[in-house]
Amino acid sequence: MADPRPTKLIVDCSTGERTVVELTDEEIAEREAMAAAAAEEEAQRQAEAEALEALKASAKSKLIAGEPLTAEEADVLVL
Repeated sequence: MADPRPTKLIVDCSTGERTVVELTDEEIAEREAMAAAAAEEEAQRQAEAEALEALKASAKSKLIAGEPLTAEEADVLVL
C-alpha cells in the first residue's frame, strides 16, 4: 500500500469551516526542497560547532604544553 498523499488544513476564520486538502505536486516539491535546505543548514551549523570545539581543544593543549598559539586560537580564547 502506498503512503497517503500529504494534506493541509484550510480554515475559513469567518465561518470556522475546516477543509482538509491534498497537497499539489508543487507544494510537495517545495516542502522537500525546504527540508533538504534545512538539513543542509543544520549540517553546516554542526560542522562549524565541531570546528570551533576542535580549535578550543587545540588552544587548550598548546597552553598546557607552553607552545605559542595561532591568532585564530587566541581569538577563540578571548571570545
